[in-house]
Amino acid sequence: MLNNKMLEGITVIDLSRNLAAPFATMLLSDLGAKVIKVELPETGDDARGYGPIINGKSGYFMSINRGKKSITLNLKDPKGKEILEKLLKSADVMVDNFRPGVLDRLGLTDERIQEINPKLIFASLTGFGHTGPYSQKAAYDLVVQGYGGIMSVTGLPNSEPTRVGVSIGDLAAGLYLATGIASALYARDKTGKGDRIDVAMLDCQVALLENSIIRYTASGEIPKPIGNRHASITPFEMFPSGDGYIIICVGNEKNWKVLCQVLEAPSLAEDPRFRTNDLRTENHDALFTILSDILKTKDTQDWIKQLDLLGVPCGPVNNIQDVVENEQIRARNMIVSIDYPGIGVVKSPGCPIKSKEYDIESNRPSPDLGEDNWDVFSELGISDAEMAELKEEKII
Repeated sequence: MLNNKMLEGITVIDLSRNLAAPFATMLLSDLGAKVIKVELPETGDDARGYGPIINGKSGYFMSINRGKKSITLNLKDPKGKEILEKLLKSADVMVDNFRPGVLDRLGLTDERIQEINPKLIFASLTGFGHTGPYSQKAAYDLVVQGYGGIMSVTGLPNSEPTRVGVSIGDLAAGLYLATGIASALYARDKTGKGDRIDVAMLDCQVALLENSIIRYTASGEIPKPIGNRHASITPFEMFPSGDGYIIICVGNEKNWKVLCQVLEAPSLAEDPRFRTNDLRTENHDALFTILSDILKTKDTQDWIKQLDLLGVPCGPVNNIQDVVENEQIRARNMIVSIDYPGIGVVKSPGCPIKSKEYDIESNRPSPDLGEDNWDVFSELGISDAEMAELKEEKII
């Protein structure tokens, strides 16, 4: 692995907090950007108070802020705003997740940012975006999952709407934000101009609805929860096995015939109810019962060994312990060990982007609050005496 990094030389000023935007800036940090997280003096990011608490530090915060630098700055004070503007002069990206208008009231308007640094990528992530009738509404992940329709298609048949088990509203928005920033940086190399990026959590949630919208517009029927199966491909779902569950995904007719062979049920392939995918989907319930009865006769791993040999996509339903210990996940360095002074080793998900040419770092610790004040502010020409005065005034 080479020592150079994809985003080496890129500086990101990160004004965001909680989950969505910090998730995006963590990815940029993994890819080599210098991310300077700007936090409130004394309290910092709200996420520093979220559990689990490990020896006085937030595991939640650790999981989404690794590899960043932390400075404290009171942006409501004119001196604090002045310091931020100095940082922005040489930065490449500024990220925020304030409600629309908050930075404007601080005097950090789009026009002012343009004056400070016309090459800056100014990227905002909000619940509902900077335009539209909902732009001033507050949002968290669950609010957006509700608005975005994903809860209405999640869960078992006839169940109440169900939240996705991870904060998909936050995480998807963070991924889209990072994609937008990287694209804007690429475009800037050609134009020499910065950009204004506006990413809304609700927009991102709608973008993830896959084929739900086209199924509705094509049929007029509102999609509902259907449990652990695919709406239009069969069999493509979770089945009970002898010792738990197995997922089998038959994406074509070849896979279907092979599955019937492995299950020692060749008559299923010729059954007029199941000869095509559309027929299998139409007669899903009958097929599910037949397949479940057969699959219960062996344990999950026994079936997986047979199906893997013949190329039928399949797998177990892992719990989190299984994931942490899984040989494939470990081989891909997706569970990283990060050493925290005073805490010890903390395990976290690694970065899923792998590169032959560039070094991707996902094993650096998250910063303590204000840990990098001296390094960052001294680079701006602020003396120790001035820093002491700013700290006394609670500006840093």
